[in-house]
Amino acid sequence: MWGNVGPRVAHLSPLERVRLRRVAVRYAAHGWEVTPGACLANSRFVCGRAGCPTVGCHPALENWEHAASADPARVATWWRSRPHGVLLPTGRAFDVLEVAADLGRHVLDTVATHPAGAGVRGPVLVTPTGRWMFLVRPGDPLRPELEHCFHVVRHGPGSWIPAPPTRLPEGTVRWAVAPEQARWRLPDSYLVQNALIAALRAAGITLAADLLPGQLPLPRRGC
Repeated sequence: MWGNVGPRVAHLSPLERVRLRRVAVRYAAHGWEVTPGACLANSRFVCGRAGCPTVGCHPALENWEHAASADPARVATWWRSRPHGVLLPTGRAFDVLEVAADLGRHVLDTVATHPAGAGVRGPVLVTPTGRWMFLVRPGDPLRPELEHCFHVVRHGPGSWIPAPPTRLPEGTVRWAVAPEQARWRLPDSYLVQNALIAALRAAGITLAADLLPGQLPLPRRGC
C-alpha cells in the first residue's frame, strides 16, 4: 500500500508517534470512533492509495466510514507503523458546529458564564487555520436562523474532523477546551446554537427571520 507514496512523510520523533497512538486510543476508549488520516508529507497529505488525487487532510482508508472504530486495540494497530493524522467521524458520538476564530472566542466566553451551566459547555478544538469546532450531542439540525448562514457549518453523518494532536501544514490541531476539562460530556446542540445566534447578532450579522413564539427548538433531555 505504501510502496510509492511520492513525497517523504513528515519526520516525527518516536515520542510524537507514541503520542498520536495513545491519544487515538484514548478517544476510542471513551466511545469516540476514530479513523486514520493521511500522513503529512511536506505541505500535502499522502494516504498510500494509488492515484488518490486529494492533497489536503483526508482519511487514509477508502472505506473510512465503515472502518472507523471505537475498539482501542484495533485503533492502536493503525498507528504502529505510520504517523497517521487522527480523524473523528461526526454524526455518531457527536456532531460539530464549526465557526471562525472571532465567533468561536466570543461563544466560548459566553458559555463560560451561561445559566445552563454544564449543559452548554463541552469540548472545543481549534485548527491552526483559525477554525473553532464545538462538539455537541448528535442528531439535531441547524436552527432555521443558521441553516443558510455561511458563518456556521454543521458536521453530521458522513463528515469528519481532524483531532489533536494531528499536524496540518500550518501547525497542530489543539484543544481550546479538552474533553477531560468537559468530563467527556457533550452539550445540547440547541443551547450552543442559541449562543452562536446571539454572538452573530451582537456582531451585526443579519440572520433569517426569528422563529415564531412557541416554535423555538427546546434542549433535549439527556446526559
